[in-house]
Amino acid sequence: MADVVQYRLERMVDELDDLERRGLFTRHEISEIVKQRRKFEYRLKRPSPLKQDYLAYIEYESQLDALRRLRKKSIGRDEGRERRVSKKMKKSVSDFSGVARILEIYRLAVMRFKGDIELWFKYMEFCRQRKNGRMKKVLAQVIRFHPKVPGVWIYAAAWEFDHNLNVTAARALMQNGLRVCPTSEELWVEYLRMELTYLNKLKARKVALGEDKGTLVRDHRDADEKRWINENKGLFMPLDGEVENTDGSQPENMESQKSVDLFREQGLRVLQTIYSGAVEALPSSFNLRQRFFEIVEATNLAQSDDMHDKILSDMQRDFLVDPKYWDWLARLKMTDSVSKDGTSEDIVPSQMQKAIQVYEEALKNVPSSMIFDLYTKFLMDMIAPKKEETRDSELPSHVEHYISHLLTVYEKAEAMGCLTEDIAHRYVTLYLQLGKLDEARKLAAKLCSGKLSDSVQLWLLRISVEIRCVTRNSFSPSKADILSIFELLKCILTKVSALESESLWLMALKFFMNQKHYFDKLVEIALISVAKDGGGESGFSLPSAIINLVIQKDGIQQAREMYKRFLALPRPGLVLYQNCIELENNLASVGDKDSLVNARKLFESALATYDQNTSLWRDYYSTETKLGTSETATAVYWRARKTLKDSTALTALPDS
Repeated sequence: MADVVQYRLERMVDELDDLERRGLFTRHEISEIVKQRRKFEYRLKRPSPLKQDYLAYIEYESQLDALRRLRKKSIGRDEGRERRVSKKMKKSVSDFSGVARILEIYRLAVMRFKGDIELWFKYMEFCRQRKNGRMKKVLAQVIRFHPKVPGVWIYAAAWEFDHNLNVTAARALMQNGLRVCPTSEELWVEYLRMELTYLNKLKARKVALGEDKGTLVRDHRDADEKRWINENKGLFMPLDGEVENTDGSQPENMESQKSVDLFREQGLRVLQTIYSGAVEALPSSFNLRQRFFEIVEATNLAQSDDMHDKILSDMQRDFLVDPKYWDWLARLKMTDSVSKDGTSEDIVPSQMQKAIQVYEEALKNVPSSMIFDLYTKFLMDMIAPKKEETRDSELPSHVEHYISHLLTVYEKAEAMGCLTEDIAHRYVTLYLQLGKLDEARKLAAKLCSGKLSDSVQLWLLRISVEIRCVTRNSFSPSKADILSIFELLKCILTKVSALESESLWLMALKFFMNQKHYFDKLVEIALISVAKDGGGESGFSLPSAIINLVIQKDGIQQAREMYKRFLALPRPGLVLYQNCIELENNLASVGDKDSLVNARKLFESALATYDQNTSLWRDYYSTETKLGTSETATAVYWRARKTLKDSTALTALPDS
C-alpha cells in the first residue's frame, strides 16, 4: 500500500514544482497539499474504502483547483498592471493536472461503486462542465452498467443534441432507450420534445434566411391580434403596393396558404408516430396522455385540432371510469375558456357551467366517493377566492348560486352513500364558513350518528361546534351544557383507542381541566383505555398528558399519585416511563432529595420490561453520572454490557 501511495505522490512532483515556480503556492502550502493528498491516498487504498472517501478527495481537489485559478487571475492582473500589457499566462502542467486528477478519482469511484447512479451522474456533470473530451467514454460506460435507467438515456441524448449538435446520434440513443425501457413515461415525452425542438430549430433557420415565417410554438397572443385586426379592418388603409382581391384577400397570402408547410406537416407525423407508440407501450398511463396533450396545446402543428380531438377521444375511451380523468377534463374546460375568452367576471358563470356539466356526466358514469371528493374540492377552490374578495360586501348572485349548488352536491353524496370522512368534514365546515352555526350543529350530530360514527375527525369537529354553541351567549356554560358535552365525549372516547383519538383527548382534558368532577371521570376512562389498549411506545401518551395537567393544577405530589396509578396497569408504555423519569430528574437537579430515589425506581421498573432498550440504559447511566456517584454509574454501565444482546449498541454508552 505504501509503495503505491508513494508512487502516486511522486507523479505529482512536476505539478507541484510548477505551482511553486509560478508563485501560485508557497513551499509551506505545497507541503500541506502533499500531506492532505497522502492522507486521502491512504484512505482510498484501504481494503474497503467508503464512497465518502472518494467524494471528500474530489471536494478537496475541486477547492484546490478553484483557488489555483483565482490566484492565477490575480497574478495575471498584477503583471499586466506592471508591464502595461494584458497578456495571459501561458498554460502549463498545473493547469491540467487538477482536472485530470479529479477525473481519475471519479473513475476509481464509479468502478468501485458501479451501482451508484447518483455518483455516475456527478461524474458526467463534471465532464460536461470541464469539457475535457471524456464524456463519450463515460456515457458508454454508464449505459453499459445502467441500461434500465431512463435518465441515463435522456442525459446522453441531451448531450449529443445540445453539445455535439448531432441529432442523428441523439435520436438513435432515444430509440435504443425506448427499446430497453419501453414503459418509461419520461423517455417518451422527452423523445417527442427533442424531435419537435429539432423541427422548430430548422424552421427558425428558414425564418432567419427569409424563406419562411412563424414558429412551431403556439402563441395565443398572435391569434388574438389577428382576430382584432379582422374585426377592425376598416380602420386600416392599404399601402400603395398592396392589392386586394374582391373578397379582401391578397394574392400573396392566398399563395402562402396554399403552399404546404413542410415543418408543420412533419411535426404532426412525428407526434402521431410517437403518440401511437407510447399508447401501445403504456395503454393505462393517464399521466402520459395528459403530458402529450399539453405538448399538442403548446405547439402549432398542421391539423393540431384534429390531433387534439383524437387524444381527448382516446382518453375518454380508455379512462372513462377513472375519476382523475374527469377532474382533469373539468379543469381543462375552465382553462380553455380563460385562454380563449380572457378572465373577466362576465364569463365566470359560463366557465363554471362547462366544468359542472363534466362533473355531472362523471357522476353518471362513475358514481363514487372519489368523484364527489374531486367535485366538491373543485367547487370550493372556485368559490373560496370570490368569498375573500367580497368579505365586506354581499356575494355576487352567481357565487351564491354555486354555494347552493355545492350544498346540493353534498346532499347528493349523502343520499348516494358516498360520504367519506373528508367530504363530511368539508360539508360541516362549509356551514361554519357561511356563519350557519345551528345548521352545522344539526348536520354534525346527524353524520356522527350514521356510518361515520367512529370518525375521530368528525367527532372532533362536532365537539368544537357544540362548545361554540354553548359558549356563544355566555363564556361560562351551564351545568346541563357541560353534562351534554361530557356525554358526547364519553360516547366516542370509550369506542376509540387513545392513540387514535389524541386530539379528542387533548380537547377534553383542556375543557374539563377546572371541572374536578368531570376531570376525575375522564381519568377513569383513560385508565380503562390504557388497560385495554396499552400505553404508547412512542409518540403520544395519554397518561403523560394527564400527569402534565395534574402538575399544573395540583402540584408534584398529586402528579406522583397519578403516575403510580397508571404504572400499576399491565402495559403502561415506554413513553410514560420516560416522561416520569424526566420529571423526577428535573426535580432532582434542583435539590429534591426524594426525586433521585424515585427516578431509580422508575428506571428499574422500566428495565424490567424494556431491558434491551439502549436509549433507556443510556439515560440511566447519564442520570447516575450527573446526579449519582461514580460507583453507581459504573454499576449501571456494566449491567448494561451484560444485559444488552446487541454488541454494537454498547458504543452508545460511554466507557466509564
